[in-house]
Amino acid sequence: MKTVKVIVFHPELCEGDRACERACSKVQYFRSDEGGEKSAIRITKGNDGKWECTVCNHCGLCMDLCPVLALKRISSGIVTLGKSACVGCQACVAFCPTSVMRKAPGHIVPFKCISCGKCVEACPKKALALVEMNIDDLQREVYARHGKVCP
Repeated sequence: MKTVKVIVFHPELCEGDRACERACSKVQYFRSDEGGEKSAIRITKGNDGKWECTVCNHCGLCMDLCPVLALKRISSGIVTLGKSACVGCQACVAFCPTSVMRKAPGHIVPFKCISCGKCVEACPKKALALVEMNIDDLQREVYARHGKVCP
């Protein structure tokens, strides 16, 4: 069974201070604590007033459409973007079925979560966890959310 560690969100614990976003933007190539557009994890308030989290689940569906094969699944199961191979076409940003491939302001190469766990460590309310999940189950879930059957 192929597995990957993914970020799991517990909205009932979140208070929306976005410490996770700031921690993430330090890890990504921005090296800042701004969060927001410079973070691979996003915390937003839904229409129902509850906090929501958007972060890559490493389903890997983006890998099939990259024209230069810059997206790869490494041995840990994480989908990574090879910055030196990427041509900046942004096809992965447009395609991502969960809208978690990010266009970086002022950068050609997009970015995404690498499941490093820094956001989990930074969350003061422990609303985030790093959990091992089956890759096939993740792919089926993403397809089902979009009304399709996983091939």
